[in-house]
Amino acid sequence: MRHASRPVLDGTRGAVAVHEWPHPAPRFLALLAHGYGEHAGRYGALAAVLTGQGAAVYAPDHLGHGGSAGERVLIEDFEDLVTDLHAVADLARAAHPGLPLVLFGHSMGGLVAARYAQRYGSEPAALVLSAPVIGAWALPGRLLALPEIPDTPVSPAALSRDPAVGASYAADPLVWHGPMKRPTLEAFARALETVAAGGAVGALPVLWLHGDADRLVPMAGSRPGVERLGGRLTERIFPGARHEVFQELERARAVAELTGFLEAVLPR
Repeated sequence: MRHASRPVLDGTRGAVAVHEWPHPAPRFLALLAHGYGEHAGRYGALAAVLTGQGAAVYAPDHLGHGGSAGERVLIEDFEDLVTDLHAVADLARAAHPGLPLVLFGHSMGGLVAARYAQRYGSEPAALVLSAPVIGAWALPGRLLALPEIPDTPVSPAALSRDPAVGASYAADPLVWHGPMKRPTLEAFARALETVAAGGAVGALPVLWLHGDADRLVPMAGSRPGVERLGGRLTERIFPGARHEVFQELERARAVAELTGFLEAVLPR
């Protein structure tokens, strides 16, 4: 499967690298929003699942991440990421007009995708949220209360019980392995409030997947945000799973839940 990655868009604050996993005759478009500190290149396995279902897959590296412009992991306003994601959707639709659009957001990308669904409610055909940062996420407030942000990177072991996943993450030069930055934490806090006040997404089909042993984005904190977002919700919780259910020991079940959901909600 061909995978192209190149800076193709002028984003809100600089060049945005867009990963594309094409399909010769797609029946839908999939737009992926990755998590904090990582990059869309980590989603090749998920993209393969989606192209296998007939998707043309597009995924930007967010501002300050991966191959995109900006100071590393510095985000001053999450609305910029939503705007950039919408520009990628426009790119996809120009290449494949008339196809339904599925949004997929993991962790921080879940916050971006949820806000996209609020801002552009008539556009998505479905929304998939994996361990989304919405609802009551305590980390920003806890860190912002400190006089200095501790130099504590994301623990690779928190991602999955599969040690190969953590080892790959730790060795990836495009992953940020340093501390969070105060402006980014402040932007997280504002964006959480914005999504909380942004209203429900109507009858949009929503799939929520979460591991109940997720220490990075605890399931109990995400639940009120997911329920407030509304939509026609399908909830799938994975006992014992950590932050990345599509890279966990139960990845086959997570894939089956995703593909079953998409077959149910997308037109044939």
